[in-house]
Amino acid sequence: MKNNPRREFLKSTGLLGLGIFGAGAATASESNILPLEAKYGASRVQHFNMSGFAAPKLDTVRVGIVGLGMRGPGAVNRLSKVEGVEIKALCDLLPERVEKQKELLAKDTDHRPVGYSGSVYAWKEMCDREDLDLIYIATPWEWHTPMAVYAMEAGKHAAVEVPAARTLDECWQLVETSERTKKHCMQLENCCYDFFELMTLKMAREGYFGEVLHAEGAYIHDLLALNFNKEGYQGMWRLKENYRDGNLYPTHGLGPICQILNINRGDQMDYLSSLSSNDFQMKKEAQKLAETDNFFGQFAAKSFRGNMNTTMVKTKNGKSIMIQHDVTSPRPYSRLHVVSGTEGYAQKYPKPGVAKGHGWLKEEEMKELEKKYTPEIVLKVGELAKQVGGHGGMDFMMDWRLIDCLRNGLPLDQDVYDAALWSCISPLSEWSVANRANSIDVPDFTGGSWKTNKPVPITLRG
Repeated sequence: MKNNPRREFLKSTGLLGLGIFGAGAATASESNILPLEAKYGASRVQHFNMSGFAAPKLDTVRVGIVGLGMRGPGAVNRLSKVEGVEIKALCDLLPERVEKQKELLAKDTDHRPVGYSGSVYAWKEMCDREDLDLIYIATPWEWHTPMAVYAMEAGKHAAVEVPAARTLDECWQLVETSERTKKHCMQLENCCYDFFELMTLKMAREGYFGEVLHAEGAYIHDLLALNFNKEGYQGMWRLKENYRDGNLYPTHGLGPICQILNINRGDQMDYLSSLSSNDFQMKKEAQKLAETDNFFGQFAAKSFRGNMNTTMVKTKNGKSIMIQHDVTSPRPYSRLHVVSGTEGYAQKYPKPGVAKGHGWLKEEEMKELEKKYTPEIVLKVGELAKQVGGHGGMDFMMDWRLIDCLRNGLPLDQDVYDAALWSCISPLSEWSVANRANSIDVPDFTGGSWKTNKPVPITLRG
């Protein structure tokens, strides 16, 4: 540990005492940091490059799904409609959820999964089965990394809902485990498969925007009522996540623009700065509810994250990224999705549009643009995706593409480095917010291989 420049940086910036490495608290002790620094220091050497890695082909992908609350049932339905999938196992803390999904599958499909429930660790028994290839994780955030790591250690690929990790330590755990086991760890970032985002990715690849120099993404979604709904998230877990002040949910806006900017594949994040407004609503809501319901008294004295967080990132190649997070204010839903280049511009919200020069393309011009730049995956499964659903079809395209890659022995569109990098924005933004928006370096999870990794392909290869 002597003369470790990264450790000296942590000391000088105050990072060493902030819990962005531990289990999400802001009081991690130095004893918890020391093993992390020894293992993940600045001189870390990549064990195996998972970018572009193609696992052996699987004729049938045998899937176990854990978490059947908010997101899991939709995944069960979608995967049951993907060719080459066998849903072998379902797991949830609550037995009634497992039984409900088994009944639905028995009614409409040939899938007959085994159920696991009744214990917070029932998922381990499921992961230990020898007849599974993929563990699909749709649980509360705190379980994402432990389950993904355990699945990979058990010889399975892991597909994990966003964010894949909550702390830097967890980000590194995912990277280390995936490289060592040579098992995929894909973050289920569905917004990378939305129709406009896929179109702008192809446009960027084919030079429509010239050189992309700036991009913006966001998650602006009024969830105030849902976060305080007793029937919403099991045990109010998502409300409790909001004690952390930073960009808690960056990946929906970040994922698509990282692919456009070739982040981890030709460019890399260098540093970020993050600033939050005060909280103007969440604490007041907790106190208001506590006046008539003692249950909410446990939240009334808590400090919550600010309404709006804005995080700015500079890349190694000099590009800039802005990511925003606001899930409290009464605003229309938006992920921004702004792509700004030397020759063109696009944005998705409030209405999808593309500009060439200083003027927006007209309706007929947009139709011609869509014909020219519709990606192959949309041509192949876009209509089916709309029928099956899942946020307008992007969820199905994501699941279909994951299975397509596993069945054909192809590299994934999103690898473990993407999962770690996109997720690490949360803990790093927390540190920056707590330190008057000071900048902080972003780790290079690729071990330098970003300089030679190839960009995400946008054509089907199976």
